[in-house]
Amino acid sequence: MQQRNPRLRWLVVWALAVVWMALVVARLGYLQLFCYSEYFSRAQRQQQRVFEISPMRGTIYDRKGHELAVSLPMDSVFGDPAEITDVEMVARLLSGVLNVSADDLETKIREARTPVRLARKLSPETVQRITDMNLKGVFFQKENRRVYPQRELAASVLGYVDVDEKGIGGIEYSLDKRIRGRPGKMMVMADGRRRQYDRSESAPDPGASVTLTIDETIQYIAEKELGRAISETHAKAGTVVVQDPNSGELLAVANWPVFDPNNAGSYSDESRTDRAVASAYEPGSTFKVITLTGAIEHGVANPDQLIDCQMGQILVAGRLIHDWKKFGVLSVRGVLEHSSDVGAIKIALRLGAPRFYDTIRDFGIGQPTGIELPGENRGLLRPPANWSASSIGSLAIGQEVSVTPIQITSAISAVANGGTLYRPHIVREIDGNTSAPLPAVPAAQQATDGRTAATVRQMMEGVVFEGTGTPARLDGYTAAGKSGTAQKIDPATGRYSTSQYNASFVGFAPVNTPVVTILVVLDSPVGPHHGGEVGGPVFKRIAEQVLAYLHVPHDMRAPSDVETAKNMRVAPSSGAASAGAPDLTKERFAAAVAKTKQPAAAAPTVAFGDPSAIVVPDLTGQTVRGVTEKCSRLGLAPLLIGSGVAVEQYPEGGAQVLRGSRVTVRFGRPGELQPVAARGNGN
Repeated sequence: MQQRNPRLRWLVVWALAVVWMALVVARLGYLQLFCYSEYFSRAQRQQQRVFEISPMRGTIYDRKGHELAVSLPMDSVFGDPAEITDVEMVARLLSGVLNVSADDLETKIREARTPVRLARKLSPETVQRITDMNLKGVFFQKENRRVYPQRELAASVLGYVDVDEKGIGGIEYSLDKRIRGRPGKMMVMADGRRRQYDRSESAPDPGASVTLTIDETIQYIAEKELGRAISETHAKAGTVVVQDPNSGELLAVANWPVFDPNNAGSYSDESRTDRAVASAYEPGSTFKVITLTGAIEHGVANPDQLIDCQMGQILVAGRLIHDWKKFGVLSVRGVLEHSSDVGAIKIALRLGAPRFYDTIRDFGIGQPTGIELPGENRGLLRPPANWSASSIGSLAIGQEVSVTPIQITSAISAVANGGTLYRPHIVREIDGNTSAPLPAVPAAQQATDGRTAATVRQMMEGVVFEGTGTPARLDGYTAAGKSGTAQKIDPATGRYSTSQYNASFVGFAPVNTPVVTILVVLDSPVGPHHGGEVGGPVFKRIAEQVLAYLHVPHDMRAPSDVETAKNMRVAPSSGAASAGAPDLTKERFAAAVAKTKQPAAAAPTVAFGDPSAIVVPDLTGQTVRGVTEKCSRLGLAPLLIGSGVAVEQYPEGGAQVLRGSRVTVRFGRPGELQPVAARGNGN
């Protein structure tokens, strides 16, 4: 038999080897080049477990640096299945401490390939009990827990967080990207037998701290008095807003019902709602301030013009509207003071739909304010093209329009500060190195001119002196405001309810140098339901406490001063011509001077050259602020009447009085200024 060629055999072997190696190399190349990502991901899932370490959320402060929301480090317990030898025993022991089913714990440990979290954010007592057990494979990892030390205080503004420290409501939600920071990571490596051989951590970046415009003390006052009002009126809900009219900053936002953000999940959605920004309502008669402002600014009305209120009824485009009281002839001032629906409608008809609509828009109604809180309701304001023939009559008295408490507060603040609409804001400062953009505060805009605003301020002062807002009259301070009583829509019929109302009162104080604007809204009070009688006293209690807390000097020296001023605000009789209407500011000045001249209350004069004497400066031509500052520096007590510039004073410039003496100053238009020699002695 012929032997085969050995060289051929070697050639075959080498050929097979080359083919085999080529296949191996091709396979390896395929796995490395095309399947690398898939197999690398599989290896990572098998060998490593990544835990997210929640960052420390930034602290939320009030405007004075008091902590409203803080994060505290707490221990969470983990179980490592690679180190736990007796899973059943460990699950049974931990079950009694954690109040969790032993079966659930055992299943969680057995199914895990790497350390698994068994319970989160434990109390120090629970941590100590577990530590004392000395269980192998059980360890702790720090996590943060959000705590609200003031509990319900400003809860709707602050909001709350979920178990993963993510913001859910309020500032916690709207600024979550800045407050939350960037989470860290803990990576645990394990071999095929699930034994740990490496662990690494990357530290989280803490979140930015936020300082709000809210004042903790003012917030407490607002919430306390709102709670008292709810208790007295049995209203379903309520809101109080306190704003600085000169900047738009919100000093307090109180809502009822309340909730505790430390345990937010146990409260209803209604309790967690921030009604100040999310709930729109028909404002009712508080809207008449905007109606009359537009009419006065466009020259179709002035405070002393007379309006025939037709004994309480008016027909608008076939719709008969009844007043709350049968009024005859009232001045425009009286229409606001006594809240005549018929009078307001007749004034709005003079103004006309296009100009009325523009006025409403100028005050920010029907537009989002841009406040930093989530869930803002823009309200409702239809363009004139969508109005019915009777809509102007409804809008004049605050119907067919809806506003949020924040919107109407800001609109009244524009009247208080001289005509500038400052967009409301609640974030004062953000301190941190996160890259998320700061929330933009919308620019201020001119809602009305300064002269119109001053006129409406005086008219609103009359509401408090002798109109529907007399329950809101303050002790020691002048105040201006407007009441509102708006029927709610009955969901069953779609018509206005005859028993459910939104009662409100909005105002500011002091009148000449406003420091705060305060809105009170009570939803469906039981029994008395007029805005002045149920909202006015709440305004009074809040305003007096807040002004005292802010150390605002009194501008009404005694209750009798208030009565004197009230008695001198005599409205023109129904038969009097508007040209003959008395100048109420002058009469108030005359009454105040007459009282000062009484022997018991006279400003004590001193002999010329007496070292204890203070020379009264000539204050004519100066603003309210200038007069106040100059008198304060000299130790004099100013009694300020009216608005504009100082046109008359008593005692006159150059007189010598003792420190602490009263100087009565009347303010008016610059055209009223007279030479000193031409002024009388105040009689």
